[in-house]
Amino acid sequence: QVQLVESGGGLVQAGASLRLSCAASGRTFNTYAMGWFRQAPGKEREFVAAITRNGGDTYYGDSVKGRFTISRDNAKNTMPLQMNSLKPEDTAVYYCAAKQRFGTYSDYRNYAYWGQGTQVTVSS
Repeated sequence: QVQLVESGGGLVQAGASLRLSCAASGRTFNTYAMGWFRQAPGKEREFVAAITRNGGDTYYGDSVKGRFTISRDNAKNTMPLQMNSLKPEDTAVYYCAAKQRFGTYSDYRNYAYWGQGTQVTVSS
């Protein structure tokens, strides 16, 4: 089992950058592929990005490709998400999650552990 805590959210203007972080407890962080998802009010949970256990492969949702970068530091049990060129439509609660099941990285149902989320608000 792993506990996840997100941080780094806030209110920014369009075009700005933010860096979210996910901190994991426990010694099993490197056994999980990890992902970021987001959910805006009244909308379904959306895949943002994912990274394999050793960080060798990354995957992105179409809406953030080229603007967001996911990474991980297995020595520090952290997973940053660098978000550049933010848009108002990026406004949402952002969650980090640990993937436990086989299946596509973009399907939130394949993730077993979730953080509490951090709010990102982008003003126009």
